[in-house]
Amino acid sequence: QMNANDCHDPPKYWTIHGLWPDRAEDCNRTWHFNVTEIKDLMSDMRHYWPDVLHSSLNRTQFWKHEWDKHGTCAATLDVLNSQKKYFGKALELYQHVDLNGCLLKAGIKPSSSYYKMTAIKEALTSFYGVTPKIQCLPPEEGEKAQTIGQIELCFTKQLQLINCTAPKGESNPMQAHLTLGTEELSVCSDTLPTYYPSEVQ
Repeated sequence: QMNANDCHDPPKYWTIHGLWPDRAEDCNRTWHFNVTEIKDLMSDMRHYWPDVLHSSLNRTQFWKHEWDKHGTCAATLDVLNSQKKYFGKALELYQHVDLNGCLLKAGIKPSSSYYKMTAIKEALTSFYGVTPKIQCLPPEEGEKAQTIGQIELCFTKQLQLINCTAPKGESNPMQAHLTLGTEELSVCSDTLPTYYPSEVQ
């Protein structure tokens, strides 16, 4: 999708997708995104939370979407109750979690050979002490391997790490409409070989 979407120079590190409260979307449609409120965060936002799909003015379309849909809901917590706090806290959690460093320490790095999904999960779980949720692009026609697409870490309302477990009988509402271009992410299979590419071909 990159050429079509203007992403000529994709980052070589994990970036932020969002900070999502459970089961809530578009909580306050009158609370509009205002980029001037996060101007102090701008260099970190561009670096760690880039919009790789839209070449919108100042590339703020992705942040606006995340604020409208999730930030206005997260704002019920005092610690997230402004745009500056919401985006600032997400950046802080990103730095604290240091997914890039964690994977490297575990020897998991982009490669042309395949990984076992169970090994990736175990490495993350032993590092963080909680179970993350790893999402993949399923194998394309004629391929045998899934490709890592997204790693979710879950937090309590006090913003402490907890296990990511979907309550029984309930699929994660995020998953239904989480699409990357035309391809859809789903929870990774434990049995398929797993590709962690350095470049998306």
